[in-house]
Amino acid sequence: MEILLFGITREIVGSGTLKIKPEETIQTVGQLKAWLAGQYPAMGKLSSLAVAVDSEYADDDQPLQPGQEVALIPPVSGG
Repeated sequence: MEILLFGITREIVGSGTLKIKPEETIQTVGQLKAWLAGQYPAMGKLSSLAVAVDSEYADDDQPLQPGQEVALIPPVSGG
């Protein structure tokens, strides 16, 4: 699975993309968020983290399938 990263998530990981090996068996958006917080503790400290699957916002219970486009949308600040 390849994850597209933007904003602070890109800074945390140090890259614009993150590849997750199939043996990680991440099946839902919620499992992905938990895995990310375990691998990158700073991700777990973000005030919010939205996930888009195939260009649409996804709930934590949405299943993930191979080949889907997955992107992390960090909290946005500004005024």
